[in-house]
Amino acid sequence: MQFIIVSGLSGAGKSITAANLEDLGFYCVDNMPAEMIPQFANICLATKGRYEKVALVTDVRGSLTFDTLFQSLEQLDAMHLEYTIVFMEASTETIIKRYKETRHLHPLTKNGDSVSQAIERERNLLAPIRNRANVIIDTSNLSTGKLRGMLIDLVEGGARERAMRVNVISFGFKYGLPLDADLVFDVRFLPNPYYIPELKMQSGLDDGVRNFVFQYQQTKDFLQKTEDLLAFLLPNYVDEGKTDLVIAVGCTGGRHRSVCIACALADYISRRGYVTSLGHRDMSRK
Repeated sequence: MQFIIVSGLSGAGKSITAANLEDLGFYCVDNMPAEMIPQFANICLATKGRYEKVALVTDVRGSLTFDTLFQSLEQLDAMHLEYTIVFMEASTETIIKRYKETRHLHPLTKNGDSVSQAIERERNLLAPIRNRANVIIDTSNLSTGKLRGMLIDLVEGGARERAMRVNVISFGFKYGLPLDADLVFDVRFLPNPYYIPELKMQSGLDDGVRNFVFQYQQTKDFLQKTEDLLAFLLPNYVDEGKTDLVIAVGCTGGRHRSVCIACALADYISRRGYVTSLGHRDMSRK
């Protein structure tokens, strides 16, 4: 089981980190009291695989005391449960700016401290857990995409392709563009098997149609150039933090050419390590 404990300064990005981990398949609990961590870990282990990825956020909101937290960590060690502590921090200036933008109160300003005083007080309070952290992330100059990329590297072991799902769909232009498409490829320039009587009622899933479409050099050239484009685009989308990408391939009716090309692109994308799904929106229309 992957077990991550997220802590750090208020305003440093713990909530965003938890949201990103949730997108990456983690079951996340925010504001977990330190004394409850071992019990929660036991519950997760008892499910026998249902919760293979767990992330907990614990900080000063839960009246974090390090004696209690370290006792909980010792219990995790006794359970032989491997865990990773991720500590989030940022410069005082950055955190002040974030609080001014959101107009939220810092949790330690209740005693009349200024925001800067509260930040420094919290920094001192959290020093022991920072010293125990496996990973320290300073978000002062990190974009959301860069933070996500760092978390992907942390939890996926560098296999960043697994962090983005790619959905390839074929469609017919006569029925309208897919509303959720990020990239649209128009293959109406390719020779159309619709006008071949024995192929008209078949689809792009049939060998006869595929052989017809792929016998032409323009089809092979288009596929090669599109694959080169995707080889460039996909890792850049991952770096920017995109979690879902929809690639739509269209021909006139969505039954022949678009189905052939969508199948070929989905196979190429899957072979590059991305989680890929394939759908044919209009293939069954009469």
